[in-house]
Amino acid sequence: MPPPEARNTSPGQVLAIACVGIVLANLDLFIVNVALPDISSAFPDASLEKLSWILNGYAIAYAALLIFFGRLAERFRRDRSFLLGVALFTAASAACAAAVSVEMLIVFRVAQAAGAALMTPTSLGLLLASFPAERRGGAVRMWTAVGGFAAAFGPPLGGLLVSASWRWIFLVNIPIGIAALIIGWRRLPAIPGHDVPKPNPGAALLVTAGIATLTFGIMKISEWGWSSAGVGLALASSAVLLALFVTHCLRSANPFVDPALFRIRQFRGAVLVLAPFSAAFAASLLAVMLWPQVGWEWSALKTGLAIAIGPLTVPAVSILITGRLIARFGIAPVGAAGLAFVALSSASWAAGTGLQPDLAGTLASMVLMGIGVGLALPTLMGAGAAALPPSAFATGSGVLNMIRQTGMAIGVAVCVALIGSPQTPTERLQAFQGAWWAIAVVALAGLVPLLLLRQPKRAQASTPAPVVPSSVPGE
Repeated sequence: MPPPEARNTSPGQVLAIACVGIVLANLDLFIVNVALPDISSAFPDASLEKLSWILNGYAIAYAALLIFFGRLAERFRRDRSFLLGVALFTAASAACAAAVSVEMLIVFRVAQAAGAALMTPTSLGLLLASFPAERRGGAVRMWTAVGGFAAAFGPPLGGLLVSASWRWIFLVNIPIGIAALIIGWRRLPAIPGHDVPKPNPGAALLVTAGIATLTFGIMKISEWGWSSAGVGLALASSAVLLALFVTHCLRSANPFVDPALFRIRQFRGAVLVLAPFSAAFAASLLAVMLWPQVGWEWSALKTGLAIAIGPLTVPAVSILITGRLIARFGIAPVGAAGLAFVALSSASWAAGTGLQPDLAGTLASMVLMGIGVGLALPTLMGAGAAALPPSAFATGSGVLNMIRQTGMAIGVAVCVALIGSPQTPTERLQAFQGAWWAIAVVALAGLVPLLLLRQPKRAQASTPAPVVPSSVPGE
């Protein structure tokens, strides 16, 4: 029996259901990190390189498939595509929890990533089609704020769940996914796809392989070294594949990604700022997860609880402050303030961290990070998505999220390379301090393309505040 048309479903209810998808997708980006030691204990014969693919397989598949599924989803009903992604992610989570070998866990993590890559662009497509044009920016800011909170809250939640069993980091997804499927089936409106040409399978292969080899090469830098033949081959292959993909997009009558998207000034600006912001955010989050454990010998649980104030700050700032600031000052100043706070947080870690534990300093730095993410991430995602034409909602959102995920992978890889393998506590501290200073510089680099997001004063005055959903699942 087909789902009801749900004509009485409000945009706020669609937002609430769509947020479940982005929570599931973003939470799993970081929640597994803290569980690797426990997974290693469960499979003692697995090498560290093999264990790393539990993380790498998910990241590569997620980044590589975002555009493909976003482009494919343009042709089909958004509600059904979204629910298919939720079902795949939920089933893969159950399989991960039941895995009896590292190889099985890696395979099911890739399946998880495929579900996440389908949920992300289709959930945003549902939002953009459900809200009127003047409220889309606010809805996307809310959606992004919830997703950012989920990503940042992964480490502390992972620390709590791992204290029971590493399998709980996957089991926790199952009731959430089932609830989203039941409610979404009954309440999501039937939003039809567009009569657009089928995506070119050759172009899909090029962009998927290009992103996969790029992510693979970046992730292998810390293990193989910057000058290794393997890394060089992976990055060179990625450059060739992506160059062929760009050539296809520029010359084809049916481009996989329409180059016209990048002629939209606001979309182009959002993409160019998202890359350094995402790299700085992911690198900083990794560093603040690692240092308390390797430098101060805190447990994973204690570290997760200590940094929890940061992710808790993100939705508060995004929902209560960001929209009002945009309405008063415009997109570019608010985005600049967010980047500045992210840089300030990293600088405070670099300048204030010592060999002795400092809980007060940790809390203060994480609050600064939470403010920065709460200002910048929803502002950038909202600005880019709100500028998209209706026929490119899913594809455009896939591009935005692919850039964000690729930036995060680059940030993590560079952070690991900068930290290296110092032997003494003093050398270790100096390595982390150098990484934090580099993160601050990367965050500030995003200020340059923010000029593309400057608005006329009349446009600033009409920018809406974030939409607060009328029905949000309790937490």
